[in-house]
Amino acid sequence: MIRPQLAEFMRRMDQKSVAIIPSAREATRSNDTQYRFRQDSDFLYLTGFDEPDSIAVIAPFREHKYTLFVRPRDPEQEIWVGRRAGVAGAKSEFGANESFPIEEFEGKLQDMLDGAEKLYYRLGAYPDLDHKVIQKIAQMRALNRKPIHPPRTIIDPATIVHEMRVFKSDEEIELMQKAADIAAEAHVEAMKAVRPGMKEYEVEALVERIFRQQGASGPSYNSIVGAGANATVLHYINNDGELRDGDLLLIDAGAEYKGYASDITRTFPINGRFSPAQRDIYDLVLEAQVACVDMVRPGTTHDQLKERSIEILTEGMVKLGLLKGKPADLIKEKKHEQFYMHGLGHLLGIDVHDVGVYYYDKQSRALEPGTVMTVEPGIYISPDTKDIPEKYLGIGVRIEDDVLCTSNGPRVLTTKVPKDPGEIEALMAK
Repeated sequence: MIRPQLAEFMRRMDQKSVAIIPSAREATRSNDTQYRFRQDSDFLYLTGFDEPDSIAVIAPFREHKYTLFVRPRDPEQEIWVGRRAGVAGAKSEFGANESFPIEEFEGKLQDMLDGAEKLYYRLGAYPDLDHKVIQKIAQMRALNRKPIHPPRTIIDPATIVHEMRVFKSDEEIELMQKAADIAAEAHVEAMKAVRPGMKEYEVEALVERIFRQQGASGPSYNSIVGAGANATVLHYINNDGELRDGDLLLIDAGAEYKGYASDITRTFPINGRFSPAQRDIYDLVLEAQVACVDMVRPGTTHDQLKERSIEILTEGMVKLGLLKGKPADLIKEKKHEQFYMHGLGHLLGIDVHDVGVYYYDKQSRALEPGTVMTVEPGIYISPDTKDIPEKYLGIGVRIEDDVLCTSNGPRVLTTKVPKDPGEIEALMAK
């Protein structure tokens, strides 16, 4: 049976067209070893097929609308690296109308292209496949005295697929909730386990162990575990520093479950108690985060969310002495970017930074029911910052939740990990 996503993609395609969607390929880590395979997100979304070196051909106007080219069964290879679905499994398990060994793709390419007015194909991802497709179209055009009709137009299928992926089905939301629950459990266990003297990588190992124990394929991105001043580096992934008494620990880590990502950040005191200076910064970030979560409603634009976070954080930073001047002037001059230099959040789904258009021309996109986004303001004060109260130096705080926009307002998927400072301290005290 064809997946609902693929059926909808076919419905949105020009009916006298063909789409060629390649899978991801195995990537060499070093010499003769590979990275753990991760399927191309669009291919996974449309087909559910999780093997490398595969191609989906989709042609709504043909009798066989959905064809998969896959690696054939190979008993010797399957001993070494695991079972393959094979040509038969592509039909019986994944709903293809036809299936063939991947080696036959090039030989069948002309027949698949012939008669299609448009070709949906993403150029640039796989140059060798680009060459085969473009060369075949050129050869077909050269046969102009024969009844052969190659596509006249090539369209990026992302113009359809990526807009579809913005809106999550009930089934997708369930998977994302599970991914969020797994990540939340890992963050909670990290809060319970953290002690001065530990290494950042010990916390990373604990978090990612729980991901795997609870059924996730692993992290949905490189986990960030930054203690002290390391928390002021936005994408710090070395995770080799020491957790020191009196510092904060920032953990930005999400789990990937059945292809869907979660993305959570929490910041908490290593010794279990926030200092007054840490609370100043934390409470300000939390104020902005809570206010922006409440704004995740139909009609709110991404720019409005970011602008509100900037307003709250800038006003607070003036009160704390991090910035000097009138908030409106500081915002106009972008002075807040010294301490808050990233966006308020991003779409979330199969990719942690999920696909979708954020601007139509110059107009910021409005949220709609079924979209999931992160809300993650932060303040990052480098240890060498000049002309600010010394007590704030080296403090980095980010708080991030995954939020589903519904017709009834925001639904936070990541409520199972606390962010209220009193709740965090109480949890850690246990």
